[in-house]
Parts: sequence; structure tokens; C-alpha cells
Amino acid sequence: MSNSVSVTRASELDEGTGGQTAGMVRKGAIIDKSDKICSLVMCAEAHTSSAVHHHGDQDTIVYAAKGHGSILFDGGKERKDLSPGDFAIIPAYTEHQEANQSDQPVEWVIVRTGRTPVTVNLDGWGGI
Repeated sequence: MSNSVSVTRASELDEGTGGQTAGMVRKGAIIDKSDKICSLVMCAEAHTSSAVHHHGDQDTIVYAAKGHGSILFDGGKERKDLSPGDFAIIPAYTEHQEANQSDQPVEWVIVRTGRTPVTVNLDGWGGI
């Protein structure tokens, strides 16, 4: 990693990050610029949810920037609601699902360990 400051403009966020779900888009912000962390923005339209997924060996920090969304985990039996300003951590390999059951869009800033973000979509809880 260089000793130079790098900026990604909002207009440069990359929707080609992978692992997209209808109504829920992950936009790459800081990708391949550090050996240890990466970052993206997750935007969820009203009344949408992601596929059940995990992020491989990457720990994930979530910052709720806009809207009211939820993280479901433990086979869908547990739920943590996030409001603007809230943070959450999702440990590596934790199966989860993001949900926006509100009438307004949700925007979360995501930071993960690793150079590029990993999203492994599953065929349901405990799926392949």
C-alpha cells in the first residue's frame, strides 16, 4: 500500500462488486487499495431482502447511514434492527440476511477485512 491518500467519489462507486440481489445493491468504494480492508455501500430499496449469505473469512462492520433495516441470523431465528448511526459486526462465515421491511430505502456503509469483498450467496439457511 502506498503512503498516498486515495479518494473514491460517490459517482465512482462500483456496482460490479458481485453478490447482488434484486432490490439490494452493493457498490464497491475502497477495493484493492489496501491489503487488510475494503469498503462498500449497500443500498436496499423498500421491502427487499438479500439472499442468505456469508462473507467467507472476512469479518464485516456495518454502519447504518440511512433508513431502518435488519440483520437476520442464526437460521433466521435472530434479528438485530439498525437505525441511522448504529453499528453492527458480523463475524466471518456467519450466515445472515439483510432486510429492509420499511417503506424507505436503507443505506449501509460496510467495511470488511480483506483486499476485496467476498459474498457467498446460499440456497437458504445452511445452504450451499
